[in-house]
Amino acid sequence: MERSNPKSALKTKDELKDKYSKVTPKPPAAKENTRQQEFKLHTGQRAVKRAMFNYSVATKFYLSEIHKRRVEKVQKMIEDEEIRSLRKEMVPKAQLMPFFDRPFFPQRSNRPLTIPREPSFRMVNSKCWSCISENELHYFQHAHAWNPIK
Repeated sequence: MERSNPKSALKTKDELKDKYSKVTPKPPAAKENTRQQEFKLHTGQRAVKRAMFNYSVATKFYLSEIHKRRVEKVQKMIEDEEIRSLRKEMVPKAQLMPFFDRPFFPQRSNRPLTIPREPSFRMVNSKCWSCISENELHYFQHAHAWNPIK
């Protein structure tokens, strides 16, 4: 086993001083003063666009009001005209006197009398309905159109 030199293990005062002393960093180099860059705000442009928008909205509202007034005016004119025509039609008129010299005699109709028939509800098969109409047998089969059977 080798022993190390006891003097080498001990450090000198200078070495300890260097180790524990605070090293002062160099001060940073002086910078030039920064200048403010010029910038533009868009508030002016936005104000112009907003004014144009407000003007267009006000114009549309004004035009819709004018249109609404015109429609109401025409509607009122039509209603007034209808009322005038109804009043003209509703003038009371006397009913005509009946003709007493030619009394009314009812006459017999020329149409033939209706002959009653019994309805036929018999089934052709379990899925089809049938009825007899004008001497032909019609049947309805599974939602198809009516077809005559001969």
